[in-house]
Amino acid sequence: MTGVCALIVAAGRGQRFGGEVPKQYAALAGRSVLRHAVDNFLTHPDVDHIQVVIHPDDRALYEQAIGDIELPSPALGGKTRQESVRLGLESLAAHAPEKVLIHDAARPFVPKSVIDAVIQALDQDVGAVAALPVVDSLKRGDADTISGTVERTNLWRAQTPQGFRFQEILTAHSDLAASDASDDEMPKAGGLTDDAAVAQAAGHSVKLIEGATETFKVTTAEDLARAERWLNSATLETRTGNGFDVHRFGPGDAVTLCGVKIAHSGGLQGHSDADVGLHALTDAILGALSAGDIGQHFPPSDPKWKGADSALFLRHAMELVTARGGRFIHCDVTLICEAPKVGPHRAEMRLRVAEILNCDPERVNIKATTTERLGFTGRGEGIAAQATASLLLPPTADPQT
Repeated sequence: MTGVCALIVAAGRGQRFGGEVPKQYAALAGRSVLRHAVDNFLTHPDVDHIQVVIHPDDRALYEQAIGDIELPSPALGGKTRQESVRLGLESLAAHAPEKVLIHDAARPFVPKSVIDAVIQALDQDVGAVAALPVVDSLKRGDADTISGTVERTNLWRAQTPQGFRFQEILTAHSDLAASDASDDEMPKAGGLTDDAAVAQAAGHSVKLIEGATETFKVTTAEDLARAERWLNSATLETRTGNGFDVHRFGPGDAVTLCGVKIAHSGGLQGHSDADVGLHALTDAILGALSAGDIGQHFPPSDPKWKGADSALFLRHAMELVTARGGRFIHCDVTLICEAPKVGPHRAEMRLRVAEILNCDPERVNIKATTTERLGFTGRGEGIAAQATASLLLPPTADPQT
């Protein structure tokens, strides 16, 4: 027997959202909306099992959206949300859970405190629903004209998760599905808007649990933009990293700086293409991630990196950012040399770095300086570079601990 299962419903088509993919698969700060929703329960200590319900045509989208986390094979949904929930519940029957939390995949943010409260309420009640009291004045409209005012006292906006004792909600859904196939007088599933209504139709009382403003549903493109803003302001922290690199001159007729090949009287020596600018920037991003340095990820002793394009290193660093659910914000690279002259190539370098990072060039700054002929760079023995990079990352721990 399993204690608590989370059933994530992701079988909808999201007609109002528009776009090329259903809203649950849309990108949100480097991860899908669905992945954010799943992560709320994946990291919760009281949730023992997670089951996702998807549209039969969406398996490839699901696999891409979930990424590298290990979950059971998704259940296949039906023609309506109620049918999809029932099929998802039936897929959980073998686990015989005591409690089930039914959650919309299009709600990417759920505080742990809300999940806690819903689970705890099921010790006493058959069902418990996260909801927010209505605080705005409610108007009934006839076309574009107010025809009346609705009393808002005791009105709530239902959210998810909606929690239930498993056997009771499975039976309620099964009975309702059977009634839809008959001509009896029981309510039809098509007229019920959520699982709380299904439970009530079966005669169960459902407790209201205080929800959270951030547990809003992504229904339109504007909602997705709101989710981006909320995530950036509420859950991501700014990280900054620094990088520094040096390469000496040797034989050659060109150097590669920030991804741009420049004719010169010598070449830069290194195991890869010796792009000192991209090496410093890669180290800056790794530093912001607390992920070591470029040598740990691409050891110079490994022959497969001999002569490698340093763009590979920078892309790898960005892949690590995305895997953490982070976002690249800005970088500033300073090239330190007497020659070659960087100014004529600065715009091209900026565009190339932005291309590698898959960002707007406005987020990339390239500049150059000399050391007034002092030191090894002043003597023309090599080129140095330093870089700073800023990221937005989900915090890995409470900063107070």
